[in-house]
This record gives sequence, C-alpha cells and structure tokens, in this order.
Amino acid sequence: MKIRVFATAELATVYVAALVESLITREPHPVLGLATGATPILLYRQLVAFHRQGLSLAHVTTINLDEYVGLAPDHPQSYRAFMEAHLFRHVDIPAAQTHVPNGLAPDLAAECARYDALLAAHPIDLQILGIGPNGHIGFNEPEGALKTRTHVVTLTAETLAANARFFPDPAVMPRQAITMGLESILQARAIILMAFGAEKARIVKAALSGEVSTAVPASFLQMHSDVTFVLDEAAASGLGAPVAEASAPLVEHFSR
Repeated sequence: MKIRVFATAELATVYVAALVESLITREPHPVLGLATGATPILLYRQLVAFHRQGLSLAHVTTINLDEYVGLAPDHPQSYRAFMEAHLFRHVDIPAAQTHVPNGLAPDLAAECARYDALLAAHPIDLQILGIGPNGHIGFNEPEGALKTRTHVVTLTAETLAANARFFPDPAVMPRQAITMGLESILQARAIILMAFGAEKARIVKAALSGEVSTAVPASFLQMHSDVTFVLDEAAASGLGAPVAEASAPLVEHFSR
C-alpha cells in the first residue's frame, strides 16, 4: 500500500491524472474503472484538459462502478449523465466503449450477470475510487457480509442523507443501486483511492489502519497488492504516528 499526501486536492488530482495518462499512453487497450461523486470531478476536468492538449482516449474502455436503480440514463442525477457531463462528451472515447450499469433494466439479476461478464471480458487495469463517509466503495455498504460480484444494494440511511442534496423531492430519490462487488473491485490490477477534506479523515484512518472488516468496506483495500491512497492534508490529518511509522517507506508528502 502506498500513501501520497498533497497540500491540496488540486495538486493530488494532477498526480492521479498523470498516472492515468501514463497508463493511457503505454497500453494499447487500457481499461479504466471509474467512479462518480464529488471526489473525481477534478480528475475528469484534468483529463479533459490533457485531451485538449493532444491526449487521445479513443482506445480506452471505461467501466463505471455503479448506477442508481430506477433512473434513466438521461436523468440529470444518473451516473451515466454525470459521466457524460464531466468526461465522456468532452473526449474522444467511443460511446460503445463506455459502460455504466443500466438502472432501468427490467431484470436486475440479469443486468448484474451481464456486468460481471463485461468485467470478465475487460479486466480493469486501473480502478479509481472515492470513499463514502461510512467507508463504502462503489455502493458496497457496511453490513454483516459483503457481496463479491455485481449486485443490487439497498442504500443505507447515511448514504441517503448524503445524497439528499441532489434530490429536492425525497419521493423520487433512489433507494437502491446496482454496484460492482468487492471482489470485482479488488481484481483490478491497480487501485487509486482519492479522499479530500477533513470530513474524510476519520474514515480514511479506519480504512488504512483499522481492522479489515465488513463494517468498513474500504478496509479490504489493505489486502490489494497495488493500491495507492491519494489524500490532501485535511483527509490525512487523522493518520497518527502508528500509521506513519508502520508505513514510513510508502508515505510521501508533497507541498506546493
């Protein structure tokens, strides 16, 4: 595990974007696992800037982590619409090479099986993750047992509360989502988890140094052979001496 701490989220994002660019330029058919939410927006903005400066993404395949059940792809709060707004429509990835679960699938079990087959056919080279305030990655929420493959999840009260600002009418706010499972995420060749802001400090500490537990799904990243936590100083503020000392060769701090 590597920990990279930057003075600001902007500097951290440039670092991650450079890693993504390196993968895109050296691999003939790179597969990116992508996330939604506030955390990766700066990353997508930087990749769009790279594209405008000459970086082609035409040979890239993208596979998103999740999608809300019941939202059409063109619904403004769907994750497909999020990806179109922040990345897809601004770069040259062919639409057929961008994959997001279908939240309107009439048979959700069949849609989950289809997505697992897609993942088997396109192993992910680099998975981008954020982390929820309760430690979820994708929509793998804390619970007694975590599902390994793509599945339908009922969102927790904490996640619903975090999402409420996006849905002024609570009656139309989705209560379920389709998400890649934990095993599918861990099968990516490399993983980068980004976390920014003091509000993420507690859960970052739990994920990095706490017990590997279904109570904090992100803690399972401790078991991956190539995972990098990319943090700003605020998100890293909860990492005390035990973590720093145990991980000293792998922790790097970057300032302006």
